[in-house]
Amino acid sequence: MPLETKNKLILFPRIGKAIIIIFAIAFILAGLQGYKLFRYIFNENVKNNFILTIPEEATFKQVTDSLEVNDVLFNYKAFKWVSKKKKYPELIKPGRYLLETGMNTNELVNMLRIGKQHPVKVTFNNIRFKENFAAAVAKYIEADSLDILSLFYDTTLINEFGFNPETFRVMFIPNTYEVYWTTTPLNFFKRMKIEYDNFWNESRREKAEKLGLTPVEVSILASIVQEETIKKEEKPIIAGLYLNRLKKGIALQADPTIKYAIGDFSIRRVLNSHLEMDSPYNTYKNAGLPPGPINFPEISSIDAILNCEQHNYLYMCAKEDFSGYHNFARTLSEHNRNAEKYRQALDENKIYN
Repeated sequence: MPLETKNKLILFPRIGKAIIIIFAIAFILAGLQGYKLFRYIFNENVKNNFILTIPEEATFKQVTDSLEVNDVLFNYKAFKWVSKKKKYPELIKPGRYLLETGMNTNELVNMLRIGKQHPVKVTFNNIRFKENFAAAVAKYIEADSLDILSLFYDTTLINEFGFNPETFRVMFIPNTYEVYWTTTPLNFFKRMKIEYDNFWNESRREKAEKLGLTPVEVSILASIVQEETIKKEEKPIIAGLYLNRLKKGIALQADPTIKYAIGDFSIRRVLNSHLEMDSPYNTYKNAGLPPGPINFPEISSIDAILNCEQHNYLYMCAKEDFSGYHNFARTLSEHNRNAEKYRQALDENKIYN
Protein backbone atom coordinates (compact mmCIF):
# COMPACT_ATOMS: atom_id res chain seq x y z
CA MET A 1 0.00 0.00 0.00
CA PRO A 2 1.44 3.37 -0.93
CA LEU A 3 2.56 5.52 2.01
CA GLU A 4 0.26 8.41 1.02
CA THR A 5 -2.84 6.16 1.12
CA LYS A 6 -1.85 4.76 4.48
CA ASN A 7 -1.46 8.24 5.98
CA LYS A 8 -4.93 9.20 4.81
CA LEU A 9 -6.46 6.19 6.53
CA ILE A 10 -4.72 7.10 9.76
CA LEU A 11 -5.72 10.81 9.47
CA PHE A 12 -9.50 10.29 9.03
CA PRO A 13 -10.00 8.44 12.31
CA ARG A 14 -8.16 11.23 14.10
CA ILE A 15 -10.39 13.86 12.50
CA GLY A 16 -13.47 11.80 13.41
CA LYS A 17 -12.42 11.60 17.02
CA ALA A 18 -11.77 15.34 17.14
CA ILE A 19 -15.23 16.07 15.75
CA ILE A 20 -16.82 13.76 18.28
CA ILE A 21 -14.90 15.43 21.10
CA ILE A 22 -15.86 18.90 19.86
CA PHE A 23 -19.51 17.93 19.60
CA ALA A 24 -19.33 16.34 23.02
CA ILE A 25 -17.83 19.46 24.54
CA ALA A 26 -20.39 21.63 22.77
CA PHE A 27 -23.19 19.40 24.01
CA ILE A 28 -21.87 19.57 27.55
CA LEU A 29 -21.51 23.35 27.37
CA ALA A 30 -25.01 23.66 25.93
CA GLY A 31 -26.31 21.44 28.70
CA LEU A 32 -24.55 23.51 31.33
CA GLN A 33 -25.91 26.70 29.79
CA GLY A 34 -29.37 25.20 29.62
CA TYR A 35 -29.14 24.10 33.22
CA LYS A 36 -28.02 27.60 34.17
CA LEU A 37 -30.96 29.14 32.35
CA PHE A 38 -33.30 26.57 33.90
CA ARG A 39 -32.04 27.61 37.32
CA TYR A 40 -32.45 31.27 36.35
CA ILE A 41 -36.10 30.62 35.62
CA PHE A 42 -37.19 28.08 38.22
CA ASN A 43 -34.83 28.36 41.19
CA GLU A 44 -36.13 30.07 44.33
CA ASN A 45 -35.19 33.72 44.13
CA VAL A 46 -37.07 35.61 46.86
CA LYS A 47 -35.33 35.66 50.22
CA ASN A 48 -38.11 36.96 52.47
CA ASN A 49 -41.65 38.25 52.18
CA PHE A 50 -41.52 41.78 50.82
CA ILE A 51 -44.07 44.36 49.72
CA LEU A 52 -42.94 45.97 46.48
CA THR A 53 -44.73 49.19 45.52
CA ILE A 54 -44.34 50.37 41.95
CA PRO A 55 -45.62 53.92 41.30
CA GLU A 56 -47.06 55.22 38.06
CA GLU A 57 -44.50 55.68 35.27
CA ALA A 58 -41.81 53.71 37.12
CA THR A 59 -38.95 52.34 35.00
CA PHE A 60 -37.50 48.85 35.03
CA LYS A 61 -34.35 50.27 36.61
CA GLN A 62 -36.38 51.75 39.45
CA VAL A 63 -37.97 48.35 40.04
CA THR A 64 -34.62 46.54 40.12
CA ASP A 65 -33.07 49.30 42.26
CA SER A 66 -35.86 48.90 44.81
CA LEU A 67 -35.28 45.15 44.95
CA GLU A 68 -31.53 45.57 45.34
CA VAL A 69 -31.70 48.30 47.97
CA ASN A 70 -33.97 46.12 50.08
CA ASP A 71 -31.90 42.97 49.46
CA VAL A 72 -34.95 41.01 48.29
CA LEU A 73 -33.50 38.54 45.74
CA PHE A 74 -30.79 35.91 45.64
CA ASN A 75 -30.01 36.39 41.95
CA TYR A 76 -30.59 39.75 40.27
CA LYS A 77 -29.03 38.60 36.99
CA ALA A 78 -31.70 35.91 36.77
CA PHE A 79 -34.45 38.46 37.41
CA LYS A 80 -33.13 40.81 34.74
CA TRP A 81 -32.62 38.00 32.20
CA VAL A 82 -36.10 36.48 32.66
CA SER A 83 -37.66 39.96 32.68
CA LYS A 84 -36.10 40.81 29.33
CA LYS A 85 -37.09 37.48 27.81
CA LYS A 86 -40.70 38.12 28.89
CA LYS A 87 -40.49 41.79 27.81
CA TYR A 88 -41.36 42.97 31.30
CA PRO A 89 -39.29 46.21 31.02
CA GLU A 90 -41.83 47.39 28.41
CA LEU A 91 -44.81 46.22 30.48
CA ILE A 92 -44.24 47.84 33.90
CA LYS A 93 -47.53 48.00 35.80
CA PRO A 94 -47.90 50.14 38.92
CA GLY A 95 -49.17 48.48 42.07
CA ARG A 96 -48.47 46.95 45.42
CA TYR A 97 -47.11 43.43 45.12
CA LEU A 98 -46.44 40.76 47.73
CA LEU A 99 -43.19 38.91 46.99
CA GLU A 100 -43.31 35.69 48.97
CA THR A 101 -40.40 33.69 50.32
CA GLY A 102 -39.41 30.87 47.95
CA MET A 103 -41.03 32.41 44.88
CA ASN A 104 -39.02 31.61 41.74
CA THR A 105 -38.02 34.17 39.13
CA ASN A 106 -40.59 33.00 36.61
CA GLU A 107 -43.42 33.36 39.15
CA LEU A 108 -42.14 36.76 40.21
CA VAL A 109 -41.87 38.19 36.71
CA ASN A 110 -45.24 36.76 35.69
CA MET A 111 -46.90 38.38 38.70
CA LEU A 112 -45.39 41.79 37.99
CA ARG A 113 -45.97 41.49 34.25
CA ILE A 114 -49.72 40.89 34.54
CA GLY A 115 -50.11 43.36 37.44
CA LYS A 116 -51.39 40.82 39.97
CA GLN A 117 -51.49 43.11 42.99
CA HIS A 118 -51.85 42.21 46.64
CA PRO A 119 -54.83 44.15 48.08
CA VAL A 120 -54.48 46.60 50.94
CA LYS A 121 -56.85 46.83 53.88
CA VAL A 122 -58.04 50.42 54.22
CA THR A 123 -59.22 51.17 57.75
CA PHE A 124 -60.67 54.45 58.96
CA ASN A 125 -62.56 55.22 62.17
CA ASN A 126 -62.83 57.86 64.87
CA ILE A 127 -62.81 60.60 62.24
CA ARG A 128 -64.59 63.94 62.40
CA PHE A 129 -63.55 66.07 59.45
CA LYS A 130 -63.14 65.33 55.74
CA GLU A 131 -59.52 66.47 55.93
CA ASN A 132 -58.86 63.73 58.51
CA PHE A 133 -60.61 61.19 56.29
CA ALA A 134 -58.52 62.10 53.24
CA ALA A 135 -55.31 61.83 55.25
CA ALA A 136 -56.35 58.46 56.72
CA VAL A 137 -57.18 56.89 53.34
CA ALA A 138 -54.07 58.31 51.65
CA LYS A 139 -51.94 56.18 53.99
CA TYR A 140 -53.15 53.06 52.20
CA ILE A 141 -53.43 54.00 48.52
CA GLU A 142 -51.21 55.72 46.00
CA ALA A 143 -53.43 58.81 45.68
CA ASP A 144 -52.49 62.02 47.45
CA SER A 145 -54.74 63.24 50.28
CA LEU A 146 -55.43 66.47 48.38
CA ASP A 147 -56.76 64.48 45.41
CA ILE A 148 -59.08 62.60 47.77
CA LEU A 149 -60.16 65.78 49.55
CA SER A 150 -60.92 67.57 46.28
CA LEU A 151 -63.83 65.21 45.59
CA PHE A 152 -65.60 66.50 48.70
CA TYR A 153 -65.95 69.81 46.84
CA ASP A 154 -67.20 68.30 43.58
CA THR A 155 -70.90 69.13 43.89
CA THR A 156 -71.76 67.43 40.59
CA LEU A 157 -70.26 64.16 41.79
CA ILE A 158 -71.86 64.52 45.23
CA ASN A 159 -75.28 65.01 43.64
CA GLU A 160 -74.75 61.97 41.41
CA PHE A 161 -74.19 59.90 44.55
CA GLY A 162 -77.48 61.22 45.96
CA PHE A 163 -76.18 63.53 48.68
CA ASN A 164 -75.43 67.20 49.23
CA PRO A 165 -72.17 68.75 50.51
CA GLU A 166 -73.43 68.69 54.11
CA THR A 167 -74.62 65.08 54.15
CA PHE A 168 -71.95 63.54 51.92
CA ARG A 169 -69.88 62.21 54.83
CA VAL A 170 -72.56 59.70 55.81
CA MET A 171 -71.70 57.72 52.66
CA PHE A 172 -68.34 56.76 54.16
CA ILE A 173 -69.06 54.19 56.84
CA PRO A 174 -65.98 53.56 59.02
CA ASN A 175 -64.78 49.99 58.64
CA THR A 176 -61.99 47.98 56.98
CA TYR A 177 -62.15 47.58 53.21
CA GLU A 178 -59.95 45.66 50.77
CA VAL A 179 -58.85 47.69 47.74
CA TYR A 180 -55.85 47.87 45.46
CA TRP A 181 -53.09 50.37 46.13
CA THR A 182 -53.62 51.90 42.69
CA THR A 183 -57.32 52.56 43.32
CA THR A 184 -58.11 56.12 42.26
CA PRO A 185 -59.98 58.50 44.57
CA LEU A 186 -63.02 58.38 42.29
CA ASN A 187 -63.07 54.58 42.22
CA PHE A 188 -62.62 54.50 45.99
CA PHE A 189 -65.64 56.79 46.40
CA LYS A 190 -67.65 54.58 44.05
CA ARG A 191 -66.69 51.59 46.17
CA MET A 192 -67.86 53.45 49.30
CA LYS A 193 -71.22 54.10 47.65
CA ILE A 194 -71.60 50.37 46.97
CA GLU A 195 -70.70 49.61 50.59
CA TYR A 196 -73.17 52.25 51.80
CA ASP A 197 -75.99 50.77 49.72
CA ASN A 198 -75.15 47.27 50.96
CA PHE A 199 -75.09 48.46 54.55
CA TRP A 200 -78.51 50.06 54.24
CA ASN A 201 -80.24 46.78 53.53
CA GLU A 202 -83.98 46.22 53.74
CA SER A 203 -83.89 45.44 57.46
CA ARG A 204 -82.08 48.65 58.42
CA ARG A 205 -84.25 50.76 56.13
CA GLU A 206 -87.40 49.31 57.71
CA LYS A 207 -86.12 50.17 61.19
CA ALA A 208 -85.32 53.71 60.08
CA GLU A 209 -88.78 54.10 58.58
CA LYS A 210 -90.42 52.97 61.84
CA LEU A 211 -88.52 55.75 63.60
CA GLY A 212 -89.75 58.25 61.02
CA LEU A 213 -86.23 58.87 59.76
CA THR A 214 -84.36 58.47 56.49
CA PRO A 215 -81.01 56.63 56.44
CA VAL A 216 -79.24 59.99 56.16
CA GLU A 217 -81.11 61.36 59.17
CA VAL A 218 -80.27 58.24 61.16
CA SER A 219 -76.59 58.80 60.37
CA ILE A 220 -76.75 62.47 61.36
CA LEU A 221 -78.26 61.59 64.72
CA ALA A 222 -75.76 58.74 65.10
CA SER A 223 -72.91 61.21 64.67
CA ILE A 224 -74.19 63.18 67.67
CA VAL A 225 -74.60 60.06 69.80
CA GLN A 226 -71.08 59.04 68.85
CA GLU A 227 -69.69 62.30 70.17
CA GLU A 228 -71.70 62.09 73.37
CA THR A 229 -70.20 58.86 74.65
CA ILE A 230 -67.39 56.37 74.21
CA LYS A 231 -69.39 53.84 76.21
CA LYS A 232 -70.98 51.44 73.74
CA GLU A 233 -73.66 50.36 76.24
CA GLU A 234 -74.83 53.96 76.64
CA LYS A 235 -75.37 54.62 72.94
CA PRO A 236 -78.86 53.04 72.69
CA ILE A 237 -79.96 54.99 75.79
CA ILE A 238 -78.75 58.31 74.39
CA ALA A 239 -80.26 57.44 71.01
CA GLY A 240 -83.63 56.89 72.69
CA LEU A 241 -83.31 60.19 74.55
CA TYR A 242 -82.70 62.24 71.41
CA LEU A 243 -85.49 60.44 69.57
CA ASN A 244 -87.82 61.35 72.47
CA ARG A 245 -86.87 65.01 72.08
CA LEU A 246 -87.39 64.91 68.32
CA LYS A 247 -90.84 63.37 68.73
CA LYS A 248 -91.85 66.03 71.26
CA GLY A 249 -90.43 68.86 69.16
CA ILE A 250 -87.85 69.75 71.82
CA ALA A 251 -84.53 71.15 70.62
CA LEU A 252 -81.79 68.55 70.88
CA GLN A 253 -79.47 70.93 72.78
CA ALA A 254 -76.53 68.66 72.05
CA ASP A 255 -73.22 70.09 73.19
CA PRO A 256 -71.20 68.21 70.53
CA THR A 257 -72.98 70.17 67.80
CA ILE A 258 -71.80 73.39 69.46
CA LYS A 259 -68.23 72.09 69.54
CA TYR A 260 -68.53 71.20 65.86
CA ALA A 261 -69.84 74.65 64.99
CA ILE A 262 -66.93 76.21 66.86
CA GLY A 263 -64.50 73.76 65.30
CA ASP A 264 -63.01 72.74 68.63
CA PHE A 265 -63.86 69.37 70.19
CA SER A 266 -61.36 69.86 73.01
CA ILE A 267 -63.80 72.12 74.87
CA ARG A 268 -64.91 70.44 78.10
CA ARG A 269 -67.18 73.21 79.29
CA VAL A 270 -69.75 74.67 76.90
CA LEU A 271 -70.43 78.26 77.97
CA ASN A 272 -73.48 80.45 77.45
CA SER A 273 -71.45 82.52 74.98
CA HIS A 274 -70.98 79.40 72.88
CA LEU A 275 -74.71 78.78 72.83
CA GLU A 276 -75.29 82.13 71.15
CA MET A 277 -73.29 81.12 68.09
CA ASP A 278 -75.16 81.68 64.85
CA SER A 279 -74.80 78.35 63.08
CA PRO A 280 -77.20 75.79 61.56
CA TYR A 281 -75.35 73.27 63.75
CA ASN A 282 -76.35 75.09 66.94
CA THR A 283 -78.99 72.67 68.23
CA TYR A 284 -79.77 74.99 71.13
CA LYS A 285 -81.07 77.62 68.70
CA ASN A 286 -82.35 75.39 65.91
CA ALA A 287 -84.93 72.66 66.38
CA GLY A 288 -84.55 69.26 64.79
CA LEU A 289 -81.44 67.68 63.32
CA PRO A 290 -78.49 69.71 62.06
CA PRO A 291 -78.00 69.80 58.26
CA GLY A 292 -75.29 67.15 58.29
CA PRO A 293 -73.24 64.80 60.47
CA ILE A 294 -70.65 66.19 62.85
CA ASN A 295 -68.29 63.29 62.18
CA PHE A 296 -68.14 60.05 60.20
CA PRO A 297 -70.70 57.97 62.15
CA GLU A 298 -69.64 54.40 62.84
CA ILE A 299 -71.71 51.23 62.55
CA SER A 300 -72.19 50.87 66.31
CA SER A 301 -73.56 54.42 66.49
CA ILE A 302 -75.91 53.93 63.53
CA ASP A 303 -77.20 50.64 64.90
CA ALA A 304 -77.68 52.27 68.30
CA ILE A 305 -80.24 54.60 66.69
CA LEU A 306 -81.96 51.78 64.84
CA ASN A 307 -82.07 49.65 68.00
CA CYS A 308 -82.57 52.44 70.50
CA GLU A 309 -83.70 51.83 74.06
CA GLN A 310 -87.31 52.68 74.84
CA HIS A 311 -87.57 54.98 77.88
CA ASN A 312 -88.85 58.42 78.98
CA TYR A 313 -85.53 60.23 79.37
CA LEU A 314 -85.33 63.74 77.95
CA TYR A 315 -82.17 65.03 79.59
CA MET A 316 -78.61 63.89 80.14
CA CYS A 317 -75.51 65.24 81.79
CA ALA A 318 -72.01 63.90 82.20
CA LYS A 319 -71.42 62.25 85.55
CA GLU A 320 -69.50 64.31 88.07
CA ASP A 321 -66.92 61.53 88.53
CA PHE A 322 -65.64 62.09 84.95
CA SER A 323 -66.06 58.36 84.27
CA GLY A 324 -67.41 59.03 80.80
CA TYR A 325 -70.88 57.87 81.83
CA HIS A 326 -73.99 60.04 82.11
CA ASN A 327 -76.81 60.80 84.49
CA PHE A 328 -80.19 60.62 82.73
CA ALA A 329 -83.34 62.46 83.76
CA ARG A 330 -87.00 62.56 82.85
CA THR A 331 -87.71 66.04 84.24
CA LEU A 332 -85.95 69.38 83.98
CA SER A 333 -85.70 69.75 87.76
CA GLU A 334 -83.96 66.39 88.04
CA HIS A 335 -81.65 67.34 85.20
CA ASN A 336 -80.78 70.67 86.83
CA ARG A 337 -79.66 68.85 89.96
CA ASN A 338 -77.44 66.57 87.87
CA ALA A 339 -76.06 69.54 85.93
CA GLU A 340 -75.24 71.40 89.15
CA LYS A 341 -73.25 68.43 90.44
CA TYR A 342 -71.27 68.35 87.21
CA ARG A 343 -70.63 72.12 87.28
CA GLN A 344 -69.34 71.85 90.83
CA ALA A 345 -66.99 69.05 89.79
CA LEU A 346 -65.69 71.21 86.94
CA ASP A 347 -65.10 74.11 89.33
CA GLU A 348 -63.36 71.90 91.88
CA ASN A 349 -61.04 70.62 89.16
CA LYS A 350 -60.53 74.15 87.83
CA ILE A 351 -61.92 73.27 84.40
CA TYR A 352 -63.23 76.55 83.00
CA ASN A 353 -63.24 75.91 79.27
